[in-house]
Amino acid sequence: MGQGKKQQITIKGKSEPSAANPHYYLENGYVVFTEAYHLERGSCCGSGCRHCPYKKKRH
Repeated sequence: MGQGKKQQITIKGKSEPSAANPHYYLENGYVVFTEAYHLERGSCCGSGCRHCPYKKKRH
């Protein structure tokens, strides 16, 4: 692969979090972060993640 080019990886189907990596699973080609990942991260990123344990305040 040449410099400046990125490799695209396509992952289909679904996998579940494993004991080896409890922080994410794959679903339809997307990485889905688990609640454990968000708690370790320490704050909400504001992306509307499915398993976010932090509640976004509405003003």
